[in-house]
Amino acid sequence: MQLPGIKLFDLTGRSAIITGGSKGLGLAMAHGLASAGCNLVIVNRNKEEGEMAAKEIKQEYPVKIISLPCDVRNESDVNIMTQAAITAMGKIDILINCAGINIRGPIDELSLAEFEHVMNVNVTGTWLTCKAIVPHFKSNNYGRIINLASTLGLVGLGNRTPYASSKGAIVQMTRTLGLELASHHICVNAICPGPFLTEMNQSIADTEDGKKFVIGATALGRWAELKEIQGAAIFLASEASSYMIGSMVVVDGGWTAR
Repeated sequence: MQLPGIKLFDLTGRSAIITGGSKGLGLAMAHGLASAGCNLVIVNRNKEEGEMAAKEIKQEYPVKIISLPCDVRNESDVNIMTQAAITAMGKIDILINCAGINIRGPIDELSLAEFEHVMNVNVTGTWLTCKAIVPHFKSNNYGRIINLASTLGLVGLGNRTPYASSKGAIVQMTRTLGLELASHHICVNAICPGPFLTEMNQSIADTEDGKKFVIGATALGRWAELKEIQGAAIFLASEASSYMIGSMVVVDGGWTAR
């Protein structure tokens, strides 16, 4: 039985900010939300990349879409971007935090600067965008925050201390913020992608580690296609997930099921 007036998975009339939305999983999720009728604000540090992504999506779907440049590590940048998005769209209903980087290597070969760089983008950037949008969501008594965690926020893998540490932090940020904001009808959840063949992972796709610890570790025995993240994003952005708070939706081809 469906609640009167509510169409599950229909995002018509909703508006979303997607950080890191110009490529990889961010762009795939942008396409997914647009296919469900959602208006979009594509956020990216590179203005040209953001504009190209917006143009690409607009050619496929009849939604309102704009691109805004922003460095998610910079609080002033984030606040300016958030206000510009609200002004352009009238209101924002959904925030997807997808901006992220990965630096791999043994801990004794990594620098403190590299570790801090990953943490600043992946953790501080997510925290700042959440902080900026929460007052708007509270004023509307509604919101959806979707953080991009990772299976490496749930299980370990050698030579990944910066990335795994950052994604473990996102898991706990999601749970904590979910509890904090639930009374305002703001649902905070996370997607934990497994081995998606993004630009970030191209360098290890054909390596022995990639074959052993990625393809060989999944039940499906393959890398995920980017489009396979879309269902989880639409679900968490829609009314279908209205009773989910602080949940980790794992999309990993069976990697963590072993």
